[in-house]
Amino acid sequence: MSDTPDDERLEELRKKKMQELQDQEGQQEAQEQAQQQADAQKQAMLRKHLTDGARKRLNSVRMSKPDFADQVERQVIAIAQSGRVNGKIDEDKMKQILRELKPDSKSFNIRRR
Repeated sequence: MSDTPDDERLEELRKKKMQELQDQEGQQEAQEQAQQQADAQKQAMLRKHLTDGARKRLNSVRMSKPDFADQVERQVIAIAQSGRVNGKIDEDKMKQILRELKPDSKSFNIRRR
């Protein structure tokens, strides 16, 4: 029994699809490596510019508000890269940064009649 043109075409399509899947996996791995490298650089910069107390405070914020903690990290890195940091950011300075970046909280006054 010989291969028909349809069988050959089907095999060619299978090979093409396998190659596409392998290419996608390679791209995904490259993106993951780039993300890991960027995270490592960010953590190194934070360790360099934050005291232990400030890092603990930031980690506490991350537990309750991860998006806000990311925003604070970006701000700290921007401050450090611009050279506006003299030494390390301590816990008091971190509190100030958190207050400045904190979204306006809406207070609710509940009155009982």
